[in-house]
Amino acid sequence: MSGDTSSQDGNGKVTRVIRIGTRKSQLARIQTDSVAEQLKGLYPDVRLEIIGMTTTGDKILDTALSKIGEKSLFTKELETALERNEVDLVVHSLKDLPTALPPGFTIGAVLKRENPHDAVVLHPRNLGKSLNSLPDKSENMQRCLSLFSLVSQRGNLNTRLKKLDEKDDFAAIILAAAGLSRMGWESRVGQILDPEDCLYAVGQGALAIEVRARDKDIVEMVSVLHDPETVLRCIAERAFLRQLEGGCSVPVAVHTEVKECQLYLTGAVFSLDGSNSLKDTMQTSVASDSEGEEQVDERSQRVGVTANNVPGPAQDAAEKLGLDMANLLLSKGAKEILTVARQLNDAR
Repeated sequence: MSGDTSSQDGNGKVTRVIRIGTRKSQLARIQTDSVAEQLKGLYPDVRLEIIGMTTTGDKILDTALSKIGEKSLFTKELETALERNEVDLVVHSLKDLPTALPPGFTIGAVLKRENPHDAVVLHPRNLGKSLNSLPDKSENMQRCLSLFSLVSQRGNLNTRLKKLDEKDDFAAIILAAAGLSRMGWESRVGQILDPEDCLYAVGQGALAIEVRARDKDIVEMVSVLHDPETVLRCIAERAFLRQLEGGCSVPVAVHTEVKECQLYLTGAVFSLDGSNSLKDTMQTSVASDSEGEEQVDERSQRVGVTANNVPGPAQDAAEKLGLDMANLLLSKGAKEILTVARQLNDAR
């Protein structure tokens, strides 16, 4: 049974109230407001209430994510509220959600992905330059093989840009292009990093709605927001990450695309300094015939995702692709690279 509430207007009409949990940051609110707007357009008789919360990851800003020792840095408090029926659904950046969710929860919707790539944001003194033209001491992305010095930077987008602009510590910083776009800061993007230059984080650019799995009405309500192509891409990415047992503490990166019913996955693991890496590409068919489209498994989760309106065989193929890619890299020595990366993180 759903834990949502109802309210009564002055005319005695009872209106269903759906409470949406979110982080308090400006970007999180923008993302949540966009989801709420879509839901309101689909369900005009439902009243939506947005409840902001502060997570562990928001509070601890002076420590690298890998050192805090908590897998659900940006989700735990929100999931606690969901468990206690204080909210009915939660909007996340998909890349913040661990590949294994707590019992009783599921991802009820994965929305159409925005640009998943990373972007170079230049210090004002470097406007007009590209990453390749910056000094060797510039900050570069940790997921890419780098000729630059690497500096971990914490904080929300506003804080990171302020640090960049007001200090001379960095020539540039690397941020997710999707977040910059949602904030309306496209003008700050000096360069979009192509997959040949830099892969991206699992789930980056996609929003996810987490719900209680038992609330079938809420699951059905949000499921209409699923974008089938994004679902398949992210299932493959999350399966890849889960099989590698990766997370915030190790550099694991991906690139996915769907072309002519073929799902392509490029996966990679890197040492912390970028000196050692493994990378490969695989593909699988995600085509469904007319009969297959009717055979949707409504009971099955795949890496935390429940997508009743996406053909089950295609989801299975996507998940298998992620597993196969992970196993391929593991057979080539990925476990040793990731083990060393974890040990170096623990020693810091």
